[in-house]
Amino acid sequence: MVIDSGLQGKVALVTGGGRGIGRAVVEMFARDGVDVLFFFLGNTEAAQQVVAAVTGAGGRCEAVQVDVTDADAVGTAVEQIIDSRGRIDVLVNNAGIVRDNLLGMLDDADIQAVFDTNIGGTFNATRAVARHMISKRSGRIVNLSSVAAGKGGRGQSNYAASKGAIEAFTRAMAVELASRKITVNCVAPGVIETEMSQQVRDLADEQIRARILLRRYGQAEDVAHAVWFLASRFADYITGEVLHVDGGFKME
Repeated sequence: MVIDSGLQGKVALVTGGGRGIGRAVVEMFARDGVDVLFFFLGNTEAAQQVVAAVTGAGGRCEAVQVDVTDADAVGTAVEQIIDSRGRIDVLVNNAGIVRDNLLGMLDDADIQAVFDTNIGGTFNATRAVARHMISKRSGRIVNLSSVAAGKGGRGQSNYAASKGAIEAFTRAMAVELASRKITVNCVAPGVIETEMSQQVRDLADEQIRARILLRRYGQAEDVAHAVWFLASRFADYITGEVLHVDGGFKME
C-alpha cells in the first residue's frame, strides 16, 4: 500500500543538505516525489554525491552553494528558486556547526560562528522563504534543534544556547505564521551517528550510551522520518512543537 503523505510534487528547500541528517532528509523527500533543493557551504564533492544518488534513483534534486550566515546570499538564492520553481512548500532549517569547548576557553570567533550559523542561518532562510509562503497562504517549516537545548553537556554552552534559541524561535514563528496557514515545528535529535558527533562519541562512548534508554545511537534516517512527518499532511494540526528523536536521552 502506498501512503499518500501529501508531499508528492511539492518543492522543498533543505539547508545543510550535503551530509548527515540533511542528506537523509533530502533523500527521503526525493523518494516521496518532492522536488528538493538544498544549500551546502563548501563541500562540493559531497553535494554532487547527493545529487547523483537522488537523480540516479529517479528523484529530483539540485544543490545550491550558499553560506546561510549571509542574509543577502540566502535571499538571492531563494528568489532564484522561486523564479525557477514558482514556490517553496517546505523549508527545513538544518544547517549547523559545533565549536565545543569550556566557556573560559572559547574564543569569540567560536561563539560567534555557532550563533551566526545555527540561529542566524535559521533566521535568514526563514525570513527569505516565509514571505513567499505567506503569499501562498500555505507552507511547512521544520527547524533542527538538539537534545542539547534542554540537556546541555560540558563544553556545549555556545551550541546549547544556539539550539535553545531555535526552539524559542520555532514557537514564536508558529504564532506569527499560523493565520497564514503555515506550520512551524522543530525536531530535536539526540546523539546521531554522523560526522558532526564523531568526536564526542569517540571521547565518551560508554558514558553517552548509558544515558540513552535505548542504549544505541540514532541514525540520520531516524531524524529524517520525523522531519518528513512534520512536513506531511499527517501533521496538519501540529504547530509550535518540538519533537525529540533521542532514544530517551536522560541527564544523570
